[in-house]
Amino acid sequence: MGKTDAQTPRERYRSQVRAEIKERAWEQIALAGVPALSLNAVAKQMGMSGPALYRYFASRDELITELIRDAYRSLAETVRTASAAGADLAGLAHALRAWALADPQRYFLVYGTPVPGYHAPDDTTEISSEIMTTLLDACAARTTDGPTTPFTTHLEGHRDWAEGHPASPAALRQALAFWTRLHGALSLELAGHFAGMDLDPALLFAAELDDLLTPDA
Repeated sequence: MGKTDAQTPRERYRSQVRAEIKERAWEQIALAGVPALSLNAVAKQMGMSGPALYRYFASRDELITELIRDAYRSLAETVRTASAAGADLAGLAHALRAWALADPQRYFLVYGTPVPGYHAPDDTTEISSEIMTTLLDACAARTTDGPTTPFTTHLEGHRDWAEGHPASPAALRQALAFWTRLHGALSLELAGHFAGMDLDPALLFAAELDDLLTPDA
């Protein structure tokens, strides 16, 4: 029997209401961004009082945290599924872009400007580290040791972010280059900064990826 089947009617109702609250919150975020998210506004949309809604999420920060968890879990599952299906570094890149394009506000919630006054709990960092681990696995599988540079030397003593992954400094460098350059291109695309430039963001993303996959990238 699954977890949902084992729930009592009250628990099922609570899960359904929480899911609807999150759906309404995403609608608000899509219209005005995370800073404008209001639990009272969500309650009004649902025909509830503010105090009634607070029985499901005790605060705005608790709701934001749940949305962030959902977003990270979704991306972690996306890259995990792609990796299990045999995706290489290029495949992971395209999976990342497809995920971001499917829901830009979800992408910006985890990779956009931090929400003023909000501090994410540690477990969201743990979920995000799963994504980096998948990326490091892909980089380690294709990266050979290259020439020593000041940055690779630096990485030998500054690799806590890799959560103990045994990747070489060269693989760490490629993972960081992949993460920063492709997120940079994605963030600009999703924010509309390429509008009016008469270029194809998909081709730009592919060109950045090609550069990253060359031996000296």
